[in-house]
Amino acid sequence: MQPINKYSKLNSLVLAALMATAIGCNSNAEKKEQKEEATAEKKVSVTETFPLKKEDLSTAFHTPGELISYQQVDLYARETSFVKKLYADVGTEVKAGQLLVSMEAPELNSRLAGAESRAKAQEAAYIASKANYNRLLETSKTPGTISQNDLDQALARMDADYAQLQSAKASQKEVGASKNYLEIRAPFAGIITARNVNLGAYVGPSGKGSEFPLFTLQDQKKMRLVVSIPEAYVGYVNNQTEIKFSVKAYPNEQFTAKVKRMAGALDTRLRSERIEMDVINNDKKLLPGMIAEVSIPLSSQAASFVVPKTALVTSMERVFVVKVIDNKAVWIDVQKGREADGNVEIFSDSLKVDDKLVKSASEEVRNGSSLNTKV
Repeated sequence: MQPINKYSKLNSLVLAALMATAIGCNSNAEKKEQKEEATAEKKVSVTETFPLKKEDLSTAFHTPGELISYQQVDLYARETSFVKKLYADVGTEVKAGQLLVSMEAPELNSRLAGAESRAKAQEAAYIASKANYNRLLETSKTPGTISQNDLDQALARMDADYAQLQSAKASQKEVGASKNYLEIRAPFAGIITARNVNLGAYVGPSGKGSEFPLFTLQDQKKMRLVVSIPEAYVGYVNNQTEIKFSVKAYPNEQFTAKVKRMAGALDTRLRSERIEMDVINNDKKLLPGMIAEVSIPLSSQAASFVVPKTALVTSMERVFVVKVIDNKAVWIDVQKGREADGNVEIFSDSLKVDDKLVKSASEEVRNGSSLNTKV
């Protein structure tokens, strides 16, 4: 009987060990399953969304501009001559009509005398032919005394002499006007910014005595600020746009101006539109040729869709946002507008106010994929 009891105890021990092993395995399996479920729950990502709204995005376009004088003219001698006297120099502030330089050309006097002589001779010829015609006309009133042919020839002669007289007078007037060109006066009020002649200098029209102008005159009390606007921003600028600018000479001072003139066409090389602002410069602090740092506000006439930059996806093929419809991702193609402070303006006919968009969009959010969203 003892061997039987021995084996019975051994079997009981083995059975207990097996049961303990089974219980341990079941416990490990349950823990592993619970861990896998927790991991799976973590892998289900939550996508943050936001409602689409329309806003007025306030932005500004910064670009360099150039200050030029409101009016500028290079003054040349009209007649070949010599400088007799100078009445202005660089920096001289002149008024409209003020005498700047006088010149002399002795040959003009002889030309004027010759023109006057020819005019007087032609006037005498006309008086004689007119008197002859009048006598013939009176005589022809007696029938048979003067033929009609003689009368017609006398009339033609008188008309020809009159035409010659008018031509001679015109030549005399032309020479007299040329003499007036020996004095050069300021066409408008301004400042002489360049002088290229001295007393006794031989001057004449450009290329015929004067390589450079005698004077350069600029109107600096009023300046033009010239700026080129890229094609993308043309629609945001009009004749009421007020801009601000600064120059390096006065870094702590800011100037303002209003758009006055727009070219109305794009430069074919730069694809930009030229605009001009008038700048009052009575104190003459601003000088022609200065480069200005211009800030142009870009304000649209109507509000538009504005989204964070992270919501816009730009790829090689398209620009789009991810719209959420019934917890599904839908790619919506858009056109990109202005940017400011981390936001970007978008345009699309497929979007409307309060549409739900993915805040951090990317190409990894596949079109048509399911999303677990939160606002």
